[in-house]
Amino acid sequence: MAINKDLVAASSTPIVLAILAEGDSYGYAIIQRVRELSGGHMEWTDGMLYPVLHRLERLGHIQARWETAESGRRRKYYRLTPPGREQLAEERRQWLAVDATLHAIWNALAVADPAGPRAFAAPLPQGA
Repeated sequence: MAINKDLVAASSTPIVLAILAEGDSYGYAIIQRVRELSGGHMEWTDGMLYPVLHRLERLGHIQARWETAESGRRRKYYRLTPPGREQLAEERRQWLAVDATLHAIWNALAVADPAGPRAFAAPLPQGA
């Protein structure tokens, strides 16, 4: 299942903030965590992630620092700031409202026509 680009873009901020709420991380690790959390349904690229990280940094939601790994490779690590935690809480409130709205309309459609369209019969991803 491919997820629509608009939906991926709209969800990128809360996803990145939530991953960084787990702990400091760097770009490749964030991409891997998204893949893991989505069960492979979301395949982010560097070109998609880094503009989000740079925007969140400009907004003061995250801070970056350079570290040298044991391999000698330098990595830019990102961490959530206190304003970023507040933004994550706001993002969560908004997404829960969208989720509740979608569930309400899907339930209304199922009640209105229980034998109706099977588009709503597909199981939701785990955790949805």
